[in-house]
Amino acid sequence: MSRLMMLPITYILLVLMIQTHDKSFSGYASPAEANVRLKLIHSGAYAPKSDYDQMERIQELVHSDIVRQGIMFSRHRESTRRKAWEKPRPRTNVSIEMPISSGRDYGTGQYFVEVKVGTPPQKMLLIADTGSELTWMSCKRRNRRRGFRPTRSSTFKTVPCSSRTCKIDFMDLFSLARCPTPSTPCSYDYRYSDGSGALGIFARETVTADIANGKGRATKVKDVVVGCTLTIRGQSFQGADGVLGLAYNNYSFANRASRMFGGTFSYCLVDHLSHNYLSNYLTFGGVGAASHSPLLSHMRYTKLDLTSLSPFYAVNVKGISINGALLKIPSLIWAAHRGGGTIVDSGTSLTFLTEPAYRAVVGALGWALSKRLERTKLDGGGPLEYCYRYNSTGSWSGFDESWVPRLAIHFGDGARFDPPVKSYVIDAAPGVKCLGFVSTAWPGVSVIGNIMQQNHVWEFNLVQSVLGYAPSTCNST
Repeated sequence: MSRLMMLPITYILLVLMIQTHDKSFSGYASPAEANVRLKLIHSGAYAPKSDYDQMERIQELVHSDIVRQGIMFSRHRESTRRKAWEKPRPRTNVSIEMPISSGRDYGTGQYFVEVKVGTPPQKMLLIADTGSELTWMSCKRRNRRRGFRPTRSSTFKTVPCSSRTCKIDFMDLFSLARCPTPSTPCSYDYRYSDGSGALGIFARETVTADIANGKGRATKVKDVVVGCTLTIRGQSFQGADGVLGLAYNNYSFANRASRMFGGTFSYCLVDHLSHNYLSNYLTFGGVGAASHSPLLSHMRYTKLDLTSLSPFYAVNVKGISINGALLKIPSLIWAAHRGGGTIVDSGTSLTFLTEPAYRAVVGALGWALSKRLERTKLDGGGPLEYCYRYNSTGSWSGFDESWVPRLAIHFGDGARFDPPVKSYVIDAAPGVKCLGFVSTAWPGVSVIGNIMQQNHVWEFNLVQSVLGYAPSTCNST
């Protein structure tokens, strides 16, 4: 990954002029006093695309996912230093919740959270991402309609480039070595082969959240590591003000918030084709009340591997079955210590399988579907190669889920994940359904994407290294 050697001097001077004195506000409460909510909304909320073409959406979704894989795993290969997870506070009954909804109405597979950053708070629209370590937002520039204004926040404190934090602790966050003066802000440069990237400076900030049913009160999460991005390159972050880092790292927002609420967080993703008025919650402190349903009594658990593929959330997959029969996939495909492994990622939409596993899965599913439906190609091509045409007009839909073999993912400790058919046979265009898998090179890491996770509640227990999951409608409205 290439790095810029220096930041534009005008931006450095801007941040050096920031006042860092703190001010007190009335009406605030400790996080332990009540539940808290930050509103999560889908991409493009300020510019809805009601006429967005489904084919165009799928093509952009696939492109975004492929770019994302390059970003995530190039960073994983370069980032080798990992600090031990800091012990969280004992688990309590208190939790904070952030409403989460599908981006279907805006042609995206991402989930967005509206976060109040700084003092006084400024509203930022950030991607909620379990594959990102750093929380960063675009800093306000003259040619930008939105963006964070650090000069207007009394709690924005830059990290000096001469500090140990910059030189050592932030190496995994791609801090730059250049340090013109001891007080120059520590900078970062994410630069990737597709041309996208983010260039900015590190700081520590306060995130403010309204308390659910708190009658106007709010709570503050202090000392959050943030990036003030000054230059964004490429299309990977289009439509957002930045990223809310939820990966397993001591400097991610997931770490900061989870440590305050017992070391757990969970989410329940509504159907990816749901409209924006249907939502559920991203919860810190356990499975939120809004996610509760009778199905939660069927919660299953499997080991969460927090070391092999850190900072990602890895699971020990044993194999994949079709109609109860395990496919012939070499075991090393699932072994992180042998170049493979599997992660669960909320920021990737489709499910990526390394080539040997991909061929086995799409071969078995495709063979069954080809008996009923005509195979076709998506206009414009793309990596979704197993697509099928059916009659989508009139009262008869022409597609029956009973034609599709049941897929299950088996974990090494005996747990099994049974996604609904709509999670792996997806709508790609009017009258066309595709297998929602993308092939990735071997050796490599497989990714269980958010479409495969939909209509389930997922709980990440970072203390006990356990992943819990259960089917749910995820509809809290």
